[in-house]
This record gives sequence, structure tokens and C-alpha cells, in this order.
Amino acid sequence: MKVIVTILSGLLFFPLFSNAMDKDNATSHIQTLVLGSGCFWGAEKGYEQLEGVLDAESGYADGRGFKATYKEIIKRKRRFDDNNYAEVVKVTYNANVISTRALLEHFFEKHDPTQENRQGNDIGTQYRSTILYNTPEQLSVIDDVKTEFQNLLNKAGYGEIKTQVKPLEEFYRAEEYHQNYIAKNPNGYCPDHSTGVTFKQAKQSKLDNSSLLVGKQVVIIDSRNYCPYCEKLKSTVLNDYQGTIPLTYRYADQLGGLVVRSATWATPTILFFENGKEVAGFQGFMTREDFYQALGAFKFGESEAYKVAFKKGTDRPFCKEYDLFKKTGEGVFIDKLSGAPLFETSKRFNSGTGWLSFTRPVKDSVTYHDDNSFGMQRIEIRSKSSGIHLGHVFKGEGPKGKDRYCINATVLEFKAKS
Repeated sequence: MKVIVTILSGLLFFPLFSNAMDKDNATSHIQTLVLGSGCFWGAEKGYEQLEGVLDAESGYADGRGFKATYKEIIKRKRRFDDNNYAEVVKVTYNANVISTRALLEHFFEKHDPTQENRQGNDIGTQYRSTILYNTPEQLSVIDDVKTEFQNLLNKAGYGEIKTQVKPLEEFYRAEEYHQNYIAKNPNGYCPDHSTGVTFKQAKQSKLDNSSLLVGKQVVIIDSRNYCPYCEKLKSTVLNDYQGTIPLTYRYADQLGGLVVRSATWATPTILFFENGKEVAGFQGFMTREDFYQALGAFKFGESEAYKVAFKKGTDRPFCKEYDLFKKTGEGVFIDKLSGAPLFETSKRFNSGTGWLSFTRPVKDSVTYHDDNSFGMQRIEIRSKSSGIHLGHVFKGEGPKGKDRYCINATVLEFKAKS
């Protein structure tokens, strides 16, 4: 009986053991790392964009002595408390798609690990750089990647890595309003505290900023990380910009030779330069209306053009711009800020009023608005691209009963037909 039991036990045990092993093999490639690199809002979004990352969850870890909540960790008394919890992101990833090494390379490249208990303007122990691992295999990879990145930082003139590496004890999920924070707050900026040092340093000549040192320039500080605010600014405002003031993208560490007054750690940041010196700077996403008003102030100053464009002013009849534009060769009149085509010379006529007049605008280039100012009922015309005031349209006052678009010349530029 004893032998039979042993055999039966073995027969029973072996299939159970095999099933367990099969299950382990099937799931061992799904791993987690808990990573802290400052404020968890932008970091969470960055990890979610990586192929092979299954989930990124904001939370708290590596603290003790009190309940892990946002309200508690931000208290003034905990700012430099070594027992405070760190803001972290729990990253669940498929190691067959994105390796632990690749994930750690992203971690080190996307913040400044040489700063202790801070990232940029975020100061305190909750913002410390930390890696909390789950397996000895992960620790081995962490040590190798950290050592390699330290060598790269040394060559770039940076100091010692302050990242704390510990086994994970417990992860506490952050409050729901912190999860997917950037998606819930579409107008803002992403903090970018990266050093610019990467594991695959491109061998290229030093970036030449000489063209940015002459005249008026617009420089957009972009992010090396995925930054939804940067992408939104491009897609909704900048991608169709055709203005005569050059617009250039740079990373924060590519501003050599320029005199910069604004902080450069937020992306996007919009900087206006004149002869290499910053005149104005704006941090974070800007709506189309806000961008063009800022650009208008930069380009026009306190001129008549600014009053017309943004205060619904009106040119003096027969002004100098009118005299310049009334008899040009063939071409198109463009928005003075955005560069978008507005009126073709083929639709221009002399109304004798002292203002430029056209029978119609370029298709889909303007918007129409009721204007009841000064006791009159008129239809105001604005540029669709920039929103600036252009003038008014008067029904049936053009040649052969066509409409007359009465347009202020000071907010236009002329582009001759090539």
C-alpha cells in the first residue's frame, strides 16, 4: 500500500508540478518596476507611450510612519523627511517586447538623476530619484545600466548619480485624480528635466544657432520625451504657421549663444528673441488665440497694426500701406502674422474709399462676425488662421453688385506671384 501511495502521489504530484511550471513560464515575461523621477504626472504618460508597457500607475512607495496619501506627503514638515514617500510610477511591462534595460534607459534619460531630492523647481524628498526592484535579475540590470550612464554623465560634465536603488516593499496607488493626470488636464506643460545625455549619443557637429542671433525669432522648446502638450501645440497652432518671423524647435540644452531669461525645464516653452536676446517667454500650451496675440505684440509693438489686429481699429484712409498695396503686380495678400493667404490681387478693385477692397477672399481663409459697434450693423471679417481683425464686408457695394471686402492694409503683407 505504501508503494502504491507513493506511486499515486508521484503520479498526482507530477502533473500538478508541470502545470505550475507551465504557468510560471507563460507569465514570467510580465514584470513590474517601480520608478521615481520627480513628479509622477508626466513620467506616467511617458512610460505609457513605450511599446511593451502594459500599464503605468501613479503612486507612492519607500516611506513609513504615516498613511501614504498626497495630502500627507506634501505637508511642509515632510519636505525633507527621509521617511517621506516618493512619488513613483509602477510600470508593468512585457519583457519580451521591452527589456528591463530599455525601460531603465528611458528612466535615466528622461530626468536628471544627479539631483538629490528634487527635479527642477520641485524640491523635497517626495521627488527623489529611485528604482524599486522585485527580482535579483532586475537588480543586476539596474547596476549595469546605472554604471554605464554614470560614465556617460561624467563625460558630459555631470556629477554623481543620486538615484536610490532598493527592493520594493510596498506600492500604494495614488488617488484617482492623479491617474492619467495629463489626459485629464489638456492645457498645460510637461516637466522635462532630462540632461540631454543618452545611451546612444549621436555623433554630430555642434548645433549652429548663428541664424537665431539675427532679427526676430520664435523658438519653441520641445521635449525629447513624449509630451502631449507639445504635440497639441503643433497640431492645433504651429503646423500651419507660415509667418515671416522664423520659427525654430530646440531642446532645452540646445540654446547655446542665446540670452535666455525664462526657465527652460517645461515643454513646450515659447520664446521670442530679438538679435539673440529673449524679449518674452511663455511656459506651457498656448491656444491659437493666445499665441497669435503674443506674436502680434512681439512683431507689431504698439503700432497701428496691433490696434487694428487686436483692438478692432481702422486704418486711416489712404494710409501709406494702402498706397503701397493698391497697385502691386499679381500675387496674394497674406495674414501679417500667420502668413496664410487671404486675398488675391485678381479680386482687388479700386473702390475710391482709401481702403483696400476685394470682391471675395481666398476660400476658407476668413470668418464672419456680427458687429454692432458705433450704432451700426456690420459684418466683421477676421483671419481664420490667426483670428486678427481684418475689416468688414459690405453686401452689394462692389462692381456689378458684388460684395465689397473693405480691408485694413496694415495687417497684410504682399507675396508676389512666382
